[in-house]
Order: sequence, then structure tokens, then C-alpha cells
Amino acid sequence: MQTNENKNSRRSFLKKSGAIAAGTALTGVLTSGLTPRVHAAEDNTIKVALVGCGGRGNGAIRQALSTKGPTKVVAFADAFDFKVKNARQSLLNDEKFQAKVDVPDDRLFSGLDAYKNAIDAVGPGGVILLCTPPAFRPVQFEYAVEKGVNAFLEKSFAVDAPGIKRVVAAAKKASEKNLKIVTGLMSRHSVRLQECIKRIHDGAIGDIISSWVYRVHGQFGVGDKGNWTPLQHQLLNFNCFNWLCGSFVLDWMIHNIDVSSWAKKDEQPVSVQGQGGRQVRQDKDQMFDHVALEYRYADGKQMFLQLRQIANTWSFFGTVLHGTKGSAELGEGIGVPKIFKGYLRKKEYEVWNGNMPEIDKYQYEHDTLFKAIREDITWNEAERGCQAAFTGIIGRMAAESGKEIFREEAYASDQEMTPGLEKLDVNDDSPYMPNANGDYEIAKPGVTEPK
Repeated sequence: MQTNENKNSRRSFLKKSGAIAAGTALTGVLTSGLTPRVHAAEDNTIKVALVGCGGRGNGAIRQALSTKGPTKVVAFADAFDFKVKNARQSLLNDEKFQAKVDVPDDRLFSGLDAYKNAIDAVGPGGVILLCTPPAFRPVQFEYAVEKGVNAFLEKSFAVDAPGIKRVVAAAKKASEKNLKIVTGLMSRHSVRLQECIKRIHDGAIGDIISSWVYRVHGQFGVGDKGNWTPLQHQLLNFNCFNWLCGSFVLDWMIHNIDVSSWAKKDEQPVSVQGQGGRQVRQDKDQMFDHVALEYRYADGKQMFLQLRQIANTWSFFGTVLHGTKGSAELGEGIGVPKIFKGYLRKKEYEVWNGNMPEIDKYQYEHDTLFKAIREDITWNEAERGCQAAFTGIIGRMAAESGKEIFREEAYASDQEMTPGLEKLDVNDDSPYMPNANGDYEIAKPGVTEPK
């Protein structure tokens, strides 16, 4: 039976329209915390470990080691042995980072449970960078919080409602332990976007009427299967397999979903309906090549989301906001955000643009994390990140099923995309095996049930 306390907690997560209390980075300004300091090592060196040694993980470890103050990497973990070895060697080959690498062979960990070894190697007060496929984020984050380790969580945090609820619960425990948590929603750490959002909140385009979120461009391919097993192939190409990345909608659109939400002071839509499918794509994976979704907010206003990755089609990557006084063009894919009078986004109607010096927003999110640790600043972005991720998840559910999905009902679900994920071994069969021709079952709107 669900208690009133649990119901209230769930409603608070679903309907919250203001900033998340613990660690909202709306302006990039850090606020002082009142809880006791989580100390780094006696010599002030912060230990760091990387879990997930792909492209984003290799970037994240460099950013973590480039923050102010002494740092060192003490462990690498990944499903694959060759990736942890390559990650270490890549740093050792770079003069900037050589002296910050303290990773002997016995702290190179491989396998789907290797995250535990890496987190244990860091120890309380250190930092773990969780850059694995999002399906594994809940269990890895839970373990980090249990061990008292600060964390960088790459997006998208989880792929289904049970996973999101696990991350939210772990985030609350992290705040109780005064742990510092930063997420990979790097747009929140863009100086240009912060200024644009501030102007929107101050009324530059009036009340927001609608949001238009796009990512439409050429085709994204899947890697060669080679001699890998189906599971290993999927892990190496996780962006193309829904059970690992959360789908085309979540994996590709979470940043601009979050930017649209940010502009509306973190209000989240209450329902979504739409469709998606594969018309052109022939790759042997689970990815749709087109999606169109219509999200609805509590007041009836809407956010329209369009995804497409098909060659020789119209391309645009960004977010457009329509307000009662004008419009704005911003978000991931838009280098310089702009505000216009009216709805024609032409130079002659431009009233402001963000062509100001920009910092590296990927670096800034790590600067934020390590500053919070060193100065004992209260900082936890995880719950806010989960709100954006869940908006993507219900979009996936609507695109796959063709049904209208209501946020509160979906959040109450205990249906997992991949039950038993925590027991999976890298040498096992995949939970989603191809047929004899190497093809995967593709969701069909009107046939596939939402989960």
C-alpha cells in the first residue's frame, strides 16, 4: 500500500515547477552549504575513477583532471578489458596528464560489475565518473552513494520509471550524506544559455506559448558486428539499442528537452502522444529513423518534438520558443542563442544574441563539481536531471506504442525494460537477441504496449 507520504513525494517529483532545491544550476552561481565538509585526502588530492571508458568517458576524465587543485585518477572500469587499457595509455601519452595517473594493472577493472571495484578504489570523499550506458546508471549510482563517493552522472540516468525512481532515491540519500552530484546536462553550464534563459525568465519573449524541439539530420550508423557476441556488440553500440540508451527520443533529445523545461522554470509536461518508426533505416539495431511527439502541460500549452535521421532531408538541431512578445532560438545545436521580436527568426527581427565569450561547458560542469567538494558547497543536480530524463522516457513510450502516455501513471509503473540487468555478465546472451537474419524486433505504434 502506498502511504500519503509516498504519494506526496511522487507528486512533488512529477509536478514541481520551480528549481530543484538541492543544486539547481540556473545561473551557474554556487550557494554555500551548511552541512559538514566531506574531506578530500589529507594532502588535498581528490581521487578520481572512471567507469565507462568510451568517447564521453575519456573526455570526462580529462575534464576532471583539469579542475583546480590536485587530482589523480586511481582506477578505470569498463565492460571490456581493451577499453580500460586504452584509457590509461591515452592519458599516459599526454604530457598534461601523465603525473596524474596512478593506475597500476590491478586497478584496471573489466566486466559489467567492475564499477564496484572502481568505486571502492576511490573511497569516501573521492569522485566517480559514471559514463556507461544509461541502463546501468541506477545500480552504479546507488553503490557510489552507499560508499560515500561524489559523482558525475553522464546523461541519461535511467531508461524506465523504476530506474528513475532508484536514481531519485539515491539522490536524496546523497544529499543526506552531503555528497556532491553533477550531471551531464552540460547546457545548464553554458554562459550564453544562462544569459538567454535569464532574459526569457525576465520576460524578453513574454509568456511562453509553445516549444519546438528538433533534431533532424542525416543518418547515424551502427558499428560493424565483427566477432563480438550480440550482447558485446550492443554494449559497444549502445546508442542504437533502446534497452541500453533509452531510445532515440531519450538519448538524442534529453539536452533540448531539458532546455525547454529550463525556459519554463523547470515545469514538466503531464502527458504526451505521438508516433515513430523506421521507413528508410536498414541497420540491424533497434533505432527508429523518425519520431514526432506532442507533449502537453497542465495548462494546455504544448511542446512539439521532432526527430529524424534520414539522409537528404531538411536539417535543424535546436529549440525554438514562441512567447506572447516574441521568440527565441537556443539549446544544443545552436552555438549562439538569439531572441527575436515576433516569430520570424531573421536577422532584422533580432533583439538580442548571445555572441559573448563562452566557456567550455563540458569543463565547467566538472569545475562546478570539484569546487563544490573543495569548498563544501551544497550541490546535487541528480533529481532535476531525472525530471528531464523521465520526460524523454514517456516520449519513448508514446512513440513506440502510439498511445497517449500520462506522466503520473507512467511514473507509478514498476515495469522494467530489462529485468535482472544487475546479474548480466558480458559473456551472456543479450536480453534482446536478433533473429536468424540478424534483425531485431522493432516497436510498432498501435501494436507495441508501452513499458
